Amino acid sequence: MSQTVKLKKGLNIRLKGKPEKVLAKAEAVDLYAINFDNFLHVTPKLLVQENQIVKAGTPLFCDKYNENLHFVSPVSGTVLKIERGDKRKLISIIVKSDTTTVYEDFGKANPNTLSHEQITEKLLKSGTWIYIRQRPYNIIASPSRKPKSIFISAIDTAPLAPDYDYILKDEEKNFETGIAALSKLTDGKIHINVSADFPTSSVYGKATDKVLINKIKGPHPAGNVGIQIHHIDPINKGEEVWVVNPADVAIIGRVFEKGIYDASKLVALTGSEVKTPKYFKLISGANLKNLFTANVSGLHNRYISGNVLNGTRITEDGYLGIYDYQLTVIPEGDTHEFLGWALPGFNKFSVSRTFFSWLTPQKEYSIDSNYHGGERAFVITGLYEKVLPMDILPMQLFKAILAEDIELMENLGIYEVVEEDFALCEFVCPSKIDLQSIVRKGLDTVLRETR
Repeated sequence: MSQTVKLKKGLNIRLKGKPEKVLAKAEAVDLYAINFDNFLHVTPKLLVQENQIVKAGTPLFCDKYNENLHFVSPVSGTVLKIERGDKRKLISIIVKSDTTTVYEDFGKANPNTLSHEQITEKLLKSGTWIYIRQRPYNIIASPSRKPKSIFISAIDTAPLAPDYDYILKDEEKNFETGIAALSKLTDGKIHINVSADFPTSSVYGKATDKVLINKIKGPHPAGNVGIQIHHIDPINKGEEVWVVNPADVAIIGRVFEKGIYDASKLVALTGSEVKTPKYFKLISGANLKNLFTANVSGLHNRYISGNVLNGTRITEDGYLGIYDYQLTVIPEGDTHEFLGWALPGFNKFSVSRTFFSWLTPQKEYSIDSNYHGGERAFVITGLYEKVLPMDILPMQLFKAILAEDIELMENLGIYEVVEEDFALCEFVCPSKIDLQSIVRKGLDTVLRETR
């Protein structure tokens, strides 16, 4: 049965640079990269070499311990470079694209007539299985298992977040087909979670015996799929829930509708340093230099693939992350601010009433990446609980992770959380602790010890 979840805890960070619902033309791009850091707990095995010709959908590498799990090229062209780091660690594969995209043919198919095994095989072969991630651990789901349910969060409450209703406005058929394919992968329900503040888009269809459309209301992190799972279908030890981004559902649907791997998508370019924030049609892994040069002002900026709370820092000539539908540009924060704490702060966003900016609750701010202080004693303040709408004890969980006490971590809810759920805790943390890294360390420790 569909549910309505109303959350009170959380925090909306009001930033300048929200994207207009306008699709602009992006400059031509000829370089694309697959970054290995995007895929946690995958041991890559190369399937190509430099100067090799590839098509869109040609496998570039696979997982050494699951060779059926393919990671494919988003475009056709030539493998320009295989980047390695210390101890020959693989960093990325860069492909120089052709002027016209040539696709591998995976064959059109109706997922309603296919078995679970046939759909799994097609998703693995086409490289689209990587869009299905599992909770706990936030890693690529195992094709040999079945989840108790699948969650799709069609609401994003992060700062300057893209509007998925707009991103998917022309993808109704592909989304429907993607849902049909995903429905064969679980014996449980598919939960599509939408905003309770707006009418539900026709893209998501109607609730059925297999698909439930839940409504979510509340401040960030209400849009985080982990928060939604916690309130709708909590994860216990030994259970799995799979999650898929709604726009990635459409990419999965294209494999069955068109028989090809079409990695094009609408991406929101956001942030206070963007001249006119809007949407652009890009391909996963695209080089962003031309896009930033043409649309960004200022000379000293922080470039992020994703949002400001849990996105990945990139350079001005970096690449679009495969799971990202937002790019953010804000001022860099490496300048010293004399007596910043002692000034009235009318133009400073504050969680508490430290500055007079609380008198203008609807004002939007241009916030840089400055920590406004250094790391200090890790003490109990009660701030984390105010912005985390989950029935867990965050401070106790952090300390259990630091102590590497697996049993205590399990008792405190490590299976229900991932890094992004604590991004707001990190934002309000008076101790300036990198909480998301601590959570990732805990998840890695539990995964390593329980596999």
